Amino acid sequence: MLLPALPEAAFTARLRGRIRPDLPLIVTAAEAEAAHFDDTLPVLITGMGKVRATVELSWALSSARPREIVNLGTAGSLSGSLSGAVEVSRVIQHDLPDEVLHRLSGVHYGRPLTVRPEPGPTLATGDSFVADGRTRTLLAERADLVDMEGYAIASVAERFGLPVRIVKYVSDQADESAEQAWPEAAAVASDVLADWMRRHLI
Repeated sequence: MLLPALPEAAFTARLRGRIRPDLPLIVTAAEAEAAHFDDTLPVLITGMGKVRATVELSWALSSARPREIVNLGTAGSLSGSLSGAVEVSRVIQHDLPDEVLHRLSGVHYGRPLTVRPEPGPTLATGDSFVADGRTRTLLAERADLVDMEGYAIASVAERFGLPVRIVKYVSDQADESAEQAWPEAAAVASDVLADWMRRHLI
């Protein structure tokens, strides 16, 4: 099922299956990440970036509610100690100056979100594909993984009052090799995440 069409040059999000209250909704950014997912659960492919993830997930939830949101996708490692599929405990935005905005307005617009009470990695989300060592080093002071959608998906789930889980396959080291590593790693990620889904959600 296609969501309403956007201008021809724009990405059109795709919903595979039907959102149902007794099933989780799988949310992923890229077709490559969902390539090996079967049709047992509904899958929303939003496109990349915080804005696209927010808009497309909000639109999908405006007409149907799942049991929970499960974000499956890829992330770069900031610590070097993580590999495979990792469930995230906390998400932050790394490209929103929340402290500055709080000083100016008295309001926090980007507070950290806890998505899992058990101790686990922190995911930093931003609208840039991190692929240089300097940025990686700075981000590693605050987080273990980096992606482009997790915080947005967690925020939408919170706004709709839905539980959310975030599971990321470590696809690269968020350094100069990341852009070359990601396409091949995404194909592997899809298999690994499909297996995680079968073991934990079905």
